[in-house]
Amino acid sequence: MKHLLLLSLLLAGCTLGPDYKRPELQSPEAYRIEYPKAAEVANQKWWELFGDPVLNQLVEDGLRQNLDIKAAAARVDRFLGALSTTRSQLFPQFGYGADASYNRASRVGQPPLLPGEDNTYSLYQGSLSAGWQIDLFGRVRRQSEAVQAQVYASEQGRRGVILSIVTTTANAYIGLRALDRQLQIARDTATNYSETQKLFGLRRKGGVISDLELAQVDSQYQAALAAIPSLEQAIAAQENFLSILLGRHPGPIPRGLTLEELLAPAIPAGLPSELLERRPDILQAEQNLVSANAGIGAAKALYFPSFSLTGAVGTASLAFGNFLSGPASTAFLAASVSGPLFTFGGISGQVRSAEAGKEEALLFYRQTILNALRETNDALVGSQKKLEESEAQARRVRALRTYARLSRVRFDNGAASYVEVLVAENDLFGAELAAVSSRADRLTQLINVYKAMGGGWVDISDRIALPPAAPPK
Repeated sequence: MKHLLLLSLLLAGCTLGPDYKRPELQSPEAYRIEYPKAAEVANQKWWELFGDPVLNQLVEDGLRQNLDIKAAAARVDRFLGALSTTRSQLFPQFGYGADASYNRASRVGQPPLLPGEDNTYSLYQGSLSAGWQIDLFGRVRRQSEAVQAQVYASEQGRRGVILSIVTTTANAYIGLRALDRQLQIARDTATNYSETQKLFGLRRKGGVISDLELAQVDSQYQAALAAIPSLEQAIAAQENFLSILLGRHPGPIPRGLTLEELLAPAIPAGLPSELLERRPDILQAEQNLVSANAGIGAAKALYFPSFSLTGAVGTASLAFGNFLSGPASTAFLAASVSGPLFTFGGISGQVRSAEAGKEEALLFYRQTILNALRETNDALVGSQKKLEESEAQARRVRALRTYARLSRVRFDNGAASYVEVLVAENDLFGAELAAVSSRADRLTQLINVYKAMGGGWVDISDRIALPPAAPPK
């Protein structure tokens, strides 16, 4: 027994399998589009930079009430429980047992009972037990390392959900305000066309215009009316989507600033290498790699024997009154060893599976980094190009307003047919709707930059959301 304890102390530091080292990765020195340094905006509540108190409240409501965030927090707690269970195997396990029974012995048994002797009796027994499976080759330690990494991975997954909820809420609100503006444009346009239709109806009665021109005006009016129900349906769907993000039943959403009044946040700064430290999906992928790496050691430990110490002390009595003080007591202490001989590939298959799992996790980690760089470059390029597009759309709207006004003057003076007015005003209607979409896309791309680059704002949002239990150290 002394030799076994000495051996356990000597091998306490023996842990099979490779220790984790972060893979060496090469990242580009810069993005395709460079912006002035604005690192501080990546570490604050960037949604407040829009200047809309309603948006600010919606984001905070989503952080506190969103069900996906709460589910992610529950997943963290689940892995914390698994970690506690796994680590418990490193320590001795203590137990107890007790039972009481009423018995009747056979009078013809061996040895036979004496005449007049009572053949019934009560028996009371109790015991304390202890068992310890000594982790000589680090199987439990590697399992604990793997589950610890899963805890950290689930925590990063929770932070990733928070990042997604904040950006999705902001994008959905901007989309809602864009639809509101497009609906207003459609209604205003329909109202203007309605007045034109009434005027042309009077002109037709007076014989000033033909049925053709009246039909052209009516078709223009009906086209504007047809756009309204579709936009109203889209607004209702967007409100329902936002309600679900906020953890509410589908319903109306309050409004704040108009789309034109919303300010454009600054572009956050950061080098590509900084993504490794602040994007939750990259950190989560790395922790999954750590867990898979530890799984190799846990699998290799199955090749080696396991050592166990067990013991128990107990007592038995026919009378409950002297249960603990009676002479019938028992005790034992035992050591055991067990290990595999022929598994016909059972253990080697587990090792091979663990090594392949690590390779898969490594490739996924590398792919996650590449996707992060792609998303960041896409968002940076998109924010610049959407700004250029939005400005061009605004200039087009101004030009078409001039074109529509002058074409109507020409028609009123008899210098042009109404077809020219119809084309100009239809083009203006479509351009105004497109300009709203372009403005919304510009703001959405700015939000995507924050989502792609991560930053300290995720930690700020994390403190607003329901905090998870602290992982054990």
